[in-house]
Amino acid sequence: MSIKLSNISPKAKIGKGVEIDSFVNISEDVVIGDGTWIGPNVTIMDGARIGQNCKIFPGAVISAIPQDLKFSGEKSTAIIGDNTTIREFATINRATNYSGATSIGENCLIMAYVHVAHDCKIASNVILANSVQLGGHIEINEYAIIGGISAIHQFVKIGSYSMISGGSLVRKDVPPYIKVAKEPLSYVGVNSIGLSRSGFNEDKIIEIQNVYRHIFQSNMNYTQALKKIKNNFDSNKEIKNIIQFISKSERGIIKGYK
Repeated sequence: MSIKLSNISPKAKIGKGVEIDSFVNISEDVVIGDGTWIGPNVTIMDGARIGQNCKIFPGAVISAIPQDLKFSGEKSTAIIGDNTTIREFATINRATNYSGATSIGENCLIMAYVHVAHDCKIASNVILANSVQLGGHIEINEYAIIGGISAIHQFVKIGSYSMISGGSLVRKDVPPYIKVAKEPLSYVGVNSIGLSRSGFNEDKIIEIQNVYRHIFQSNMNYTQALKKIKNNFDSNKEIKNIIQFISKSERGIIKGYK
């Protein structure tokens, strides 16, 4: 472990091979996994739980207290999974007692100036491009990609393998496997290129496209569309994921294509 002009609590648990650059501040209730690199001027506060082989770039602030007026000093955490990269000046707040943990999964890329608010749950292999701003309690499922300068309303849920256009205002839930753009945010097709790159075969992609034609490009409401999908499509993993996501949406889902 290399330490250069940094303020590191002796109570912090720092793994093997961790490299800590200049002017870093690490509080006492912190755990950092083996092989992680902490760049200059990074601040890691109480409650941070950082995995192995992460890269945290200059100016990032990890596990600051929530920007929530209901927060009353309770203990909570900000968890970052293995092999995740946090770029310059990103801020990741720890949770309130609502959930106890803000979490980011493994193999994520959190680009510069991103804000991840309290109680967010970000799954593995997610990309948040530059200056994405997340409100509290947001859930983002695996392999989702959020374009730069997008703002996402608190409690919104983002489905797996979805792709959100840069500069979007996300007020409603975004179902899995699709691309969304425009204002107000709308369905613009299935994320076919992303699915193909992730190993989905052509038949599976066509099946997902046909499902979303019922949901977004028919005269049926969502209840009618889901009923028809259940009756006309095989009950496989992807179909179940779509049906469950839409059925459980509390905020409602984004608009259909026009």
